[in-house]
Amino acid sequence: MALLDTLVTTGVGALSATVGVLVGGIVTHRAQDRQWLRDKQLLAYQELISHYAKFTMTISRAHAGRQGWDYDWSEWSATLTRASLVAPAAVAAEIDNFAKAIDGFLNKVARDPARDPTRDPLSQEEFAQANRAPAQAQVQLVNAMRRSLSKDQEALPFWMGGSLASSSDDT
Repeated sequence: MALLDTLVTTGVGALSATVGVLVGGIVTHRAQDRQWLRDKQLLAYQELISHYAKFTMTISRAHAGRQGWDYDWSEWSATLTRASLVAPAAVAAEIDNFAKAIDGFLNKVARDPARDPTRDPLSQEEFAQANRAPAQAQVQLVNAMRRSLSKDQEALPFWMGGSLASSSDDT
């Protein structure tokens, strides 16, 4: 009887240890997956905002300096796609809204042949006005990104980076 008690106790102990290892492995794997996704999201978000800042400044300088400009729009498109692939649905929706605002901005400052920066550049005020919708969409996007990375992040009330729109006359 003592041998049977020893075998049962040993078996239960071994089974408990095995279950503990399996559960620990699952929990650790999930935590690693979440951390990997957060790291990928952060990189994609940084890249997206960086591209926005770069092309906004490029176009702004072209209008201010009455000069031509060029930008790799395929990289912008790829950046939007990469960010959307790793973003939660709410952030992906804000990325789409931001991209639509950028498209409208580009129609005003980059695609309109009548407003060629070398012949008829936009004034700084006109450029800021054209960039207003993207700047507002950027605030929404950045705040969605911040919330997706941590529920503890507070919303930012202002835009930054590539936005050259003035917030001084906001109503």
